[in-house]
Amino acid sequence: MLKLDHIAVAGETLEAARAHVEGALGVPLQEGGQHARFGTHNALLGLADGLYLEAIAVDPAQTPEHTPRWFDLDRFTGQPRLTNWICSAEDLARTLENLPQAGHIHALSRGALQWQMAVPETGVLPFDNLCPALLQWDCPHPAASLTQQGCSLQRLVVCHPETKALAQLCGPVKGPVVFETGAPQVIAEIQTPHGLRLLQ
Repeated sequence: MLKLDHIAVAGETLEAARAHVEGALGVPLQEGGQHARFGTHNALLGLADGLYLEAIAVDPAQTPEHTPRWFDLDRFTGQPRLTNWICSAEDLARTLENLPQAGHIHALSRGALQWQMAVPETGVLPFDNLCPALLQWDCPHPAASLTQQGCSLQRLVVCHPETKALAQLCGPVKGPVVFETGAPQVIAEIQTPHGLRLLQ
């Protein structure tokens, strides 16, 4: 069974993605780091129940070791928005036997963090990038080291015109994920110190 691990908000710049999250939720993000493999960088927000949120963008100071970049960031344009949901698997290689569309495994690290991530050769995930990205942590989960700001994910609504096929592909998902039929988008309903906020 897949388990919801974290959600990602992309922007043309990290500053824009970070401002989008902080404006929507009314809480600050903390510094993340760089991903040398794909030439990106992020900022982070710890959520309750072992989840977290990352704001992510192409890092202009880096030359990626591998392209296309993950999360289809090479083609990202427009306003910052919630673009991806990421699930963990206890055995990523075995999970990919049943879900090969998620991509090929990359061994990644950032500081003390080590993990494996499935990334499609094109950088584009199925179902308009709304198929979950898959990973397996090879270290303690990073959410435990993040500062809590009193935020918890109440629901993650994954919308797509072919929602039944997407839900069937994913199988059961542990976490507050619901599938709805509609235009492709992801909407996070997050309880904050300022009340329930929507992030999309």
